[in-house]
Amino acid sequence: MKEHILVVGCGFLGRRLASRLHRFGARVTGLVHRESSAAELQAAHGWDVVCADVARSTDLARLHAGLDTPVTRVIHCASSGRGGAEAYRAVFLEGCRLLRAEFPDAPLLFTSSTSVYAQIDGEWVDETSAAEPGRETGRLLRQAEDLVLEAGGTVARLGGLYGPGRSHVLRKLLDGSAAIEGNGDEGRYLNQIHIEDAASAIVWLAGHTEGGLFNVVDDHPETQRQCYSWLAPMFQCKLPPAVPADPDKKRGWTHKRVVNRKLREAGWQPHYPSYRSAIKGDPELVPSILAQVE
Repeated sequence: MKEHILVVGCGFLGRRLASRLHRFGARVTGLVHRESSAAELQAAHGWDVVCADVARSTDLARLHAGLDTPVTRVIHCASSGRGGAEAYRAVFLEGCRLLRAEFPDAPLLFTSSTSVYAQIDGEWVDETSAAEPGRETGRLLRQAEDLVLEAGGTVARLGGLYGPGRSHVLRKLLDGSAAIEGNGDEGRYLNQIHIEDAASAIVWLAGHTEGGLFNVVDDHPETQRQCYSWLAPMFQCKLPPAVPADPDKKRGWTHKRVVNRKLREAGWQPHYPSYRSAIKGDPELVPSILAQVE
């Protein structure tokens, strides 16, 4: 039987993930929060799109009843819409709980964040390292992770996503809002992953693992100063100023290097092993960010 995958959240990551799964032969149903998004995606892609609120059991039950084939796997990659703790609780914690209840026979893969690692001393961290975030948003992510793992599902802790149309690092350099934050004059470590590599990792995890926790980052974290010192001359920009660390950031200030060894040793490899390789090798990345600041 062809696999039927429910992709919850079809934004920057989800739409690429759904399209990749569709190309590989799976039946895909994408779940989005707004009717306008559903209509746009349905017109642009060859996979089904439905509108529902992942935090409402009645919406999920209605969705489930309308499907003509069983869902064999659920991938939760919805975002909080830049909301705070209330949105995190609804979308991530309650969303995962309701998805498990509505689709109990479909393994659940949840995309979390490496922000749950709260280390501040620049150390290397892997899946066995402490993940004890100080902010409520981070603690809600951890609760959602535990719920998924306790049910035998998979958690993918993603680094900072970037790709065509989105690169906070490059956009901030170009628009003059970048800063080198704390840690003397080096700034914090950047742990990133190209959007296509994130999508490929999730597809790989869905097809090759039976649950567990995995970091999804590239091979080469670097400090903000290292990154901006390389980028600035390329774009004829000034090196951003050094500023004190801001402990009141939404997810807190952290300084750590996240390891992808477990995922690599399991068989996955990134197409862009570093941010620098993507800047050089992705022909759409730089032009798309330049267009945003012109």
